[in-house]
Amino acid sequence: MSVAIKVENLSKAYQLGEIGTGTISRDLERWWARKRGKEDPFLKIGESNDRTVKGGSNVVWSLKDLNFEISQGDPIGIIGRNGAGKSTLLKLLSRVTAPTVGSIKAKGRIASLLEVGTGFHPDLTGRENIFLNGAILGMRKYEIKRKFDEIVEFAGVERYINTPVKRYSSGMYVRLAFAVAAHLESEILIVDEVLAVGDSEFQKKCLGKMGDVSKGEGRTVLFVSHQMGSIAQLCEKAILLNKGQVVAYSKTTEVIESYLSLGKTLSNKYKCAPEKQTQEYYFEELYTVNDRNEETDQFGFNETITVVMRIVAKQRYANVLLGLNLQNNLGGFVASTVNEFEYHRETGNYHYDFRVSMPSGIIAPNTYAFRFAIFSDGGKIYDMLEAECQLKINDTGTSLSRYEGLDYGNVILDFEWEKLN
Repeated sequence: MSVAIKVENLSKAYQLGEIGTGTISRDLERWWARKRGKEDPFLKIGESNDRTVKGGSNVVWSLKDLNFEISQGDPIGIIGRNGAGKSTLLKLLSRVTAPTVGSIKAKGRIASLLEVGTGFHPDLTGRENIFLNGAILGMRKYEIKRKFDEIVEFAGVERYINTPVKRYSSGMYVRLAFAVAAHLESEILIVDEVLAVGDSEFQKKCLGKMGDVSKGEGRTVLFVSHQMGSIAQLCEKAILLNKGQVVAYSKTTEVIESYLSLGKTLSNKYKCAPEKQTQEYYFEELYTVNDRNEETDQFGFNETITVVMRIVAKQRYANVLLGLNLQNNLGGFVASTVNEFEYHRETGNYHYDFRVSMPSGIIAPNTYAFRFAIFSDGGKIYDMLEAECQLKINDTGTSLSRYEGLDYGNVILDFEWEKLN
């Protein structure tokens, strides 16, 4: 398969504060260096684009030394935190701005939707903007006419097609803009996270169209979103950017896992307070681990969640039980399990370790916590903890990914559907 986009040693620097070197001669020298493809002679050694840290330089590298290739027809997701360089990369690929260092080689015409109204003239009507965008892409008038009705029907703005787009709502704007970018025959389609402006039905429609564009028409799609379910549903591969650098480029599920683990501080761990250590039974330590036995509070929908617990038991009692309840973000119980505690004192150790694993692919993506209890079957409670080991299950491509952001309950089950006629 041929290469659609090749990025080599790509870097983009931005100067903070006032722009200019201070003298006309230096500005001309800077222009001449760039004209010959040389590096800016007055560019100071900058810093990575970490917005959370105060820097000492007035130059930041929004992107630094990017190298990757994208094959024709591949749908590629681009993910990362705010300020990671995603939008800057798309602007460079769309030729909205030029790189400071490095090169981009793209095969074919590029249609991009970077922000609401990109490429639209506010005083022109929707009809006129469709033809304007087509002309910018290098399409002939008869080619645009052939696609015109399809674009208007997809956007659902037929009633307003002869109205200047400056009177459109942001939702109407993005509907028409996406319809134009997706239907006009470009070889590469670039979509930033502007789809969040549309309603859930339109987002579903857009994801379906991007899938058709990629798989059915063999066009390359680059898609930026913070909705991991949408990325997983559409893209087989993804690029993870962090502080302006590519830190992962692989299968989408693997890249999403890397993204979710970036800089996470664990809130999933519990350690008992010293005053509890006089009790006969108590939880000493609790935490959650993933399939790779890594401590984390972030899980994918298809990952097994395992709770590791250490219990202190100083006395032997009959019929002591361990209880665990999964609680949703409103405190309601989602699932429960009970296990009989077996006391062994042969080693002279009061500590007992347990692992409790939940089945994967059932609990719906959301935020959860656990209630833990040590109690007797007569109802006596030795220790109880509420809302501990908080965790988040992320939607990494469930059947309901297209409705991400809506509440669809606590569990996802494989219901059987049967068409009767």
